Amino acid sequence: MKSQPIFDYPLFALGFRAFFALAGLAALILIVFWNAMFKGTFMMEHYFSDSYWHAHEMLLGYAVAVIAGFLLTAVKNWTGQQTLSGDQLASLCLLWLYGRIMPFYAGLLPDALIALVDFAFLPVLAYQVSKPIIHTQQYKNLSLIGLLLLLAIGNGLIHAEMLGLQENTAATGIQLAVAAIIILILVIAGRVFPFFTERGIPGTLIIRNPSLDYLSVASAVIVFAMQLFDVSGTLLALAAIAAVVVNIVRLAGWYVQRIWYVPLLWVLYAGYSWIILGFILTVLSAYSVVQPSLALHAFTLGGIGVLTLGMMARVSLGHTGRALKASNAIAIAFALINVAALFRVLLPIAMPDWYENLIYISTLSWLAAFSLFVFVYMPILTRARIDGREG
Repeated sequence: MKSQPIFDYPLFALGFRAFFALAGLAALILIVFWNAMFKGTFMMEHYFSDSYWHAHEMLLGYAVAVIAGFLLTAVKNWTGQQTLSGDQLASLCLLWLYGRIMPFYAGLLPDALIALVDFAFLPVLAYQVSKPIIHTQQYKNLSLIGLLLLLAIGNGLIHAEMLGLQENTAATGIQLAVAAIIILILVIAGRVFPFFTERGIPGTLIIRNPSLDYLSVASAVIVFAMQLFDVSGTLLALAAIAAVVVNIVRLAGWYVQRIWYVPLLWVLYAGYSWIILGFILTVLSAYSVVQPSLALHAFTLGGIGVLTLGMMARVSLGHTGRALKASNAIAIAFALINVAALFRVLLPIAMPDWYENLIYISTLSWLAAFSLFVFVYMPILTRARIDGREG
C-alpha cells in the first residue's frame, strides 16, 4: 500500500515553487540581518565572521535557492523526467533551511556539523539534477552539474577556513562561487534569452550564434581564473576587455527594441548588462581606478540580483499556467532592484563621501523590490496551476 505524501501541497509540486518562495523570503531576511550587522545593532556568536556570512548567504543561500528551483524545473522540461516533488522536495528544502539557521547555533552545535549540513546541499542537488540528465543521455547538460560541483568546492573552501583546516581560503571560495554563478548565468542565458524574446515579442526571430555563446563563457572563465590566481594589471584588463566586447556583441544579437515594452524581458537584458558592467569595472580595478568591490557588486547585486528576480518572475508565471505579463507591482520591483544596484555600484564612484547613505538607499530599494515579489508571487507559488495541469 502506497503511503500518502505528507507534503502533498501545490508549494511542493515542482522545484521552482518551494525554492523561489524560500529565495524571496531569504532576500528579505538576510539583508535585514546584514544591515543590522553592518550598523552594529545586531551582534551574537556566529559560525561565520560578519562579512563572510553576508557573502556566503547571498551566494550560497539566496542565489543557490534560485538555481535549485530553476534547475529542478528546467531539467524536467528538458528530459521529460520527473524531478523532486512532495516529501523529497520538502526534505531538500529543509536541508537548505538548516544550512541558513544552524550557523546561529555556533557554540551549541559542533562546527563540523554546521559545515557538513550546509555543504551537503549542493552535492545532493547535483545528484538529483543529474539523474534525469544521465537517464535520457543528455550529456551536454552535465556541464551544469559541473558548475554546481564547482560551487560546492567554493563552499568547501569557505568552510575549510571557518573550521581552521586551512588559512585564507574563504576569500578564494567566495571568488569561486561568484565565478560559478556568473558562468552558469551566461550558459543559461544562451538557452533562454532568444526563446523568451521570441515568446515575449510575437513575430520576432532570434538568430542563435553558438560561437558567441562559447566565447562569452570562455572569456568569463579566463577573467575569473586570472582573478583566482591573483593576475592583475594589463593581462587582467585585456581579458576583461575581451569579455566586455564578446558579451556586448552576444547581447546585441538578441536585442529587439520592443523589449522595453515588456518588463519580463527588459529586466533580463538589464541584468545581463550589469554583468557586462562588472567586466568593465574589472578593467578599471585592474589599474586601481575603482575598488574591486564595485566590480564584485556589479556582478552580484546587479547581475545575479536583477537576473534572478526577473527569472523567478517569468518562470513562475509560465509554469503556473498564467499569462506571461508582469503586473505593475512587479514592474516597479524590477525598477527598484536596478536602483539598488545603481546606488551600490555606480553612485559610490561619483559620490564616495556619501557611501553609507548610498548603501542605505540601496538596501531599502532591495527590500522594497523583494517585498513586492513576495507579496505578488507567494499566492502564485502556493496555489495549484490555474489551467489544472500538474506542476
